[in-house]
Amino acid sequence: MTNETFSGLQEISAAAAYARPSSASRQLHERALAVMPAGNTRHAVALAPYPVYAARGHGCRVVDADGDERIDFLNNYTSLILGHANRRVLDAVHARLEDGTAFAMPTREGIDLAELLVERVAYIDEVRFCNSGTEAVMFCIKAARAFTGRARIAKIEGCYHGTYDYAQVSDGPSADRRGEPHSPAADVPCGASPAIASEVVVLPLNDTLAAERLIEANRRELAAVIIDPMPAACGLVEPTPEFLARLRAATRRWGILFISDEVMSFRLGYHGGLHEAGIDPDLTSLAKIIGGGFPVGAVCGKAEVMRVFDHTRAAHVHHSGTFNANPVTLAAGLETMRQMTPAAYEDLDRLGDYLRASVRRMLERRAIPGQVLGRGSLFAVHLTDEPLVDYRSVARFSTPRIDGAALCHEMLKRGILISPRGTFGCLSTTMTEPELDAYVTALEQSLAALR
Repeated sequence: MTNETFSGLQEISAAAAYARPSSASRQLHERALAVMPAGNTRHAVALAPYPVYAARGHGCRVVDADGDERIDFLNNYTSLILGHANRRVLDAVHARLEDGTAFAMPTREGIDLAELLVERVAYIDEVRFCNSGTEAVMFCIKAARAFTGRARIAKIEGCYHGTYDYAQVSDGPSADRRGEPHSPAADVPCGASPAIASEVVVLPLNDTLAAERLIEANRRELAAVIIDPMPAACGLVEPTPEFLARLRAATRRWGILFISDEVMSFRLGYHGGLHEAGIDPDLTSLAKIIGGGFPVGAVCGKAEVMRVFDHTRAAHVHHSGTFNANPVTLAAGLETMRQMTPAAYEDLDRLGDYLRASVRRMLERRAIPGQVLGRGSLFAVHLTDEPLVDYRSVARFSTPRIDGAALCHEMLKRGILISPRGTFGCLSTTMTEPELDAYVTALEQSLAALR
């Protein structure tokens, strides 16, 4: 592997040692290739010809294995809302470590964090902890099936809800596997049984009439409808208020549970991702920021639904796990959530608005067709003026206009960490306007370099 692998990119800058033949990242990747398929254990961090390996992080900055520093606009894909190595979180973790890391007994930390979540979020009565967003979604679906006595679920086309087989259906279908716009096909992921196609009804985002018809047509078999208030896989195209309200009304009409997947979108507000919409879900999946940088998940919901996990009842959903409610994780999560006060969310909202407005002005100044979506601390840049209303419009108009990996390399050279998958990003509380200005400058220069 040589520097020719990076053909088409500008001359490597001093802040891009990772691209040199002797780089530590290259050497680490060559070791990884010998023991991991394609040299990685997490597809979201894959980058050709090899990823940049992290060494350490502090605040809003990360340092790679070669010692180069960059501003982090990924924050481990939204899980680090306080940035890296927050001192108060580290102190809480260290204090907990001194007293042991895991027990075959419950600990106080689980109660403390559950109480905080119940107090903040009006639509959460009870909480059970697990270890990932995938698990949280899976147990929401299992709870819905147990509560309703029905098996099928409905989900929005193009939305990612983790890797549970049923939730993963149609999370990124190619054009030849999508079916009709008003009645999307159930595209089964590789590795799952083809039989699950019949268990999942796929709804078009923001096509209210079509979604209502599909729900009504399958009302006797549907256990739940699951929706993300701010779906990253759909380019942060939000469900419209009307779409949300009418889907919620339809689920109530037919006795179908409404699941809000807030694994990522819980960072949108102090009271939860659906608070501003006035929607009251039956179940909510959480993860990412509630773990303070450690693996975590939580299935939350109304008390009457959460009773399906009650082991003292005759029939219950079995829910166990060696590291459920791990005290180290929950100590980090509790301290993180305590720091996320209403004022902290207001500051993030202001910074998010500042960044989105700055990118819009840059695009206008450069006469580059584009738009910036998102809310709060989340943002996504789409290089098209075409209306973006659902997964298909994002895939058709936005994604082909930019090579995400090439843009990622250009931004890395300019001291900015973004996703290899495109211009999706998030903010942390450690950021200020100068870091956001640096992002906009780097994006402008990167787009110019890529023509």
